[in-house]
Amino acid sequence: MEQLFSPRVDSHPKPRSKHRQKPRPQRHITPKQVEQKTPDKEPSPDVPVQPSRVVPLPEARPSEAPKTGAAPIEKQKAEGPNPLGAPNRSNDDRFNEEKSRFKKQARPGPSAPKPSTDKQSEPEPPAAVPIPTQKPDTSEPEAQPLAVAPQPPEKPDAGDKKMLPDARSADVPDAKMPAAEVACRERLTALGVEFEEHKAESNPDIGCSIPYPLVLKSLGKSIAIGPATELNCPMAEAAARFAAEIIQPAAKAEFGADLKSINQASAFVCRPRNGTRHLSEHAFGNALDIASFTLSDGRKIEVGPTPPEKDGKFLNAVRKAACGPFKTVLGPGADPDHSLHFHLDLEPRRNGGTFCQ
Repeated sequence: MEQLFSPRVDSHPKPRSKHRQKPRPQRHITPKQVEQKTPDKEPSPDVPVQPSRVVPLPEARPSEAPKTGAAPIEKQKAEGPNPLGAPNRSNDDRFNEEKSRFKKQARPGPSAPKPSTDKQSEPEPPAAVPIPTQKPDTSEPEAQPLAVAPQPPEKPDAGDKKMLPDARSADVPDAKMPAAEVACRERLTALGVEFEEHKAESNPDIGCSIPYPLVLKSLGKSIAIGPATELNCPMAEAAARFAAEIIQPAAKAEFGADLKSINQASAFVCRPRNGTRHLSEHAFGNALDIASFTLSDGRKIEVGPTPPEKDGKFLNAVRKAACGPFKTVLGPGADPDHSLHFHLDLEPRRNGGTFCQ
């Protein structure tokens, strides 16, 4: 019986050449064929395998065939030739032993389960997937679009710009001056008031009208007024009488001096009341704003929210006495528009009432 993959016992290993340093490539023996060698020659890779001496063996899995075939050769090389003096086993024993070892190694062992590509065998995901707790959003919230796009503000109707109707807006001068206007001028002359006639003024778009205006130069024999003050005759007469009968005595009592002049801030002005659609009494020449008083000794007393003590006493007396001769009296403290002057007018009110602040 031939020896398989083993050198002869009586042959001594030959020393290898120096120049052969690279290991010989390993040959893989398939399970189907086992080479049979003659007992008098060493196994050579160049000797072809005899078909009659091939022993059929069970096939191994392709993935494990190289490993199983190489194992006996590796072990045999590691063991080396049988040393001298070792008992020499028969060729049949050696062949049977090699064949048995090869069968054991070629026997398929438990292999790792291959991953299945069948989708049905995959584990089903849990019914509810836990969601991690979200961090509080510290970013600024985005502006949400409005349900309805904002519309631009409607333009005010042209009718809204017009003033509320006032019966005096229709006043126009007659061909002949009325008797009441003539009598008023005669009284002004008796009071020593200097004035000039002025042509009628009106503005139909706004509603202002003063059909018989006067431009005052003085309010009496010794009381001037300026700058040029355009008023209707009844308002001019009320201002002249107030200056002569109220302001003059109050200045004399408080300062020991006569009233020399009055500085007015506004007379006839075609405008509405501040912030309203009502026409101001100035639009009819029926109001006068007084900003300051000048005395014969040169002292000037200005209307304001915090006047000196002595000036304040004089101003309070004048303001209080004006409520009666005039139907409306406004001044500092009434509203911001009248913080620096006295507003006096003859606006008609029910039952002859007054409005004083």
